[in-house]
Formats: sequence, structure tokens, C-alpha cells
Amino acid sequence: MTASDDRSDIRQLIEPTAQALGFELVRVTFTGGGSPVLQIMAERADGTMSVDDCATLSREVSTLLDVEDPIPGEYNLEVSSPGIDRPLTRPKDFERWAGFDAKVELDTPRDDGQRRFKGRLRGLEAAEVLLDVGAETLRLPLAHVAKAKLILTDDLIAAVTAGQPDRPTPPNGPSRGE
Repeated sequence: MTASDDRSDIRQLIEPTAQALGFELVRVTFTGGGSPVLQIMAERADGTMSVDDCATLSREVSTLLDVEDPIPGEYNLEVSSPGIDRPLTRPKDFERWAGFDAKVELDTPRDDGQRRFKGRLRGLEAAEVLLDVGAETLRLPLAHVAKAKLILTDDLIAAVTAGQPDRPTPPNGPSRGE
């Protein structure tokens, strides 16, 4: 997966600290401009992330960044949960959230010129994201996914609020391969 604002160098620096605290990094981005922001999205293995968890991770990461100083100048640090309409950044995200609606954008257009897709996520197979768009199941190469995120729907809200963040129940039954 690629992104122009992805900071894999910072991810590598902070990941051991996050893991030691029991967190998995979902996304690490840096946006420049007038008020630069380093955004860290994380969650526990079960998909939860409380306000206290964010504060704990923020304190530890802030201390580490102060010592290592990987970003010149001033910036704001934001630590958050991925939220309900979360980005899909790891292979396991495409499996875990199969059965829900998503938007996927490729870094390069397909042969038909299309880069942006919206449909029902069906998981991951042979390093390809399966996405039902109408009556067709598209196979999008994971290596070329620039951005992907869940679409906020009533089904998604119901599944997440049902208290099953580690394995929400898709609204139309299990996805392929289950």
C-alpha cells in the first residue's frame, strides 16, 4: 500500500513501543503545511482503543520522538483510534471487515482507466482485494491500493456497537472463505 504522506520511518521507530504497550499501529501519516501534524492511529488486538489508551500511547510516543527527533521543526502529535469508518491499511483489515461497504483507490489506473471503486468488501485472496461492485467481483491488487476505508452505514454501526469489534458480523452473512 502506498501513500505520499506515509511515514514508514516513524512507524519503524515507534512500533516496538506501541507493541510493548499492547497496541497495533493502523496508520502513521505526516501532513505538512502551516500546522504540521503527525497522526498515529492504533488499536488493541481486539479492535478497541479507549481515550486512556490514546493518552498512554501519546505520552510514550511523544517521549520517544523528543529523544530521537525524526521530524525537524514543530508539529502536532495526534493519537487516535481508527474509528468506525476506519482506513483499511493492513491485509488483515480486508479480511476482518469483509461483508461491509468500502471505498478503494488504486495508485495507478486499471486498464479501463478506473482508479476509484466503491462496493461490498469480500476479503483478500492471493494478494488481491475482492470487492463486489454491482453483480461483478473485482480483484484489485493489494500492492496497488493507495487508500481504502470503510463506508459508514447502518449495518457497520450496528455491528460495531453490538460489542464485537474483533469480528463484526457482516450484514449479509459470512464472506467467502469463512
